[in-house]
Amino acid sequence: MATTDRQARTLALAHALSAAERGLAVIPLSRTKLPALRSPHRAGPDPGPGPAGRPCHGECGRFGHGVYDASTDPVRIRELFAAAPWATGYGIACGLPPYHLIGVDLDTKSGTDSSAALRELALRHLFTIPETVVVLTPSGGRHLWLAGPPDTVVPNSAGRLAPGIDIRGAGGYLVGPGSRTDHGVYTAAPGTAHLAPAPCPPSLLRLLLPPPRAPHPAHPPTGGHGQGLVQFVLAAHEGQRNTRLFWAACRAYENGIGPALVAPLVAAARDTGLTEREARATIASAARLTGNRP
Repeated sequence: MATTDRQARTLALAHALSAAERGLAVIPLSRTKLPALRSPHRAGPDPGPGPAGRPCHGECGRFGHGVYDASTDPVRIRELFAAAPWATGYGIACGLPPYHLIGVDLDTKSGTDSSAALRELALRHLFTIPETVVVLTPSGGRHLWLAGPPDTVVPNSAGRLAPGIDIRGAGGYLVGPGSRTDHGVYTAAPGTAHLAPAPCPPSLLRLLLPPPRAPHPAHPPTGGHGQGLVQFVLAAHEGQRNTRLFWAACRAYENGIGPALVAPLVAAARDTGLTEREARATIASAARLTGNRP
């Protein structure tokens, strides 16, 4: 390894440990700004869902799960960097306590003036960006660090707020100041390195959150056994939706309430993620199997 690479890794580790002292969870990054450690599952079979029914996010105990490896423990951080001696930077996980960090990435590569777009949003929605940590990127962009409320999950987004403005939220990370990449070094803007992330203005926070989901229309009352069949379909998980719908439709036709239950069953199936076309096709199959006309 070249001396400059060893120096870059040493500096990256030092900066990462310094960030961890401030409560920021970190991971090692390569020169491409990607997590330096590859997934331990890439060459093997799918590890299957973890304890919470989702893909492995580090429950296996090995490194290589991206932002899910992030830690503030200096021992673990040294282990992460030791496992990735090619790392020349570090990422700071967003959305974690104590700051629940939100990153506002003002890009320059889109051909738009993202700083002007943010100022326009601030004027329109009556908020000001507080004095906070600002990180300068090698391309001339800026990362603004803001603190979010602990009970709110801010999603990642690209260009949704305005062209050239990306948001780093829960499950994302920011390249930490002091990181060296293929395009240069990330640095803290003068006078901001000592600051803590300032609270995100409430008006801006509302813009960062996804719009609330429209309430599902109430299912028509079916009474008795029919309502139980509708609830049976509503309780279906992915992988069992068609099976539950088919079973419920068969029982409905066998009990003489099939035609009256078609609309509620379709509505329930759509709630679970099936399309109306899929739901009606499944119900029609049940009707045929039970000797009824769809």
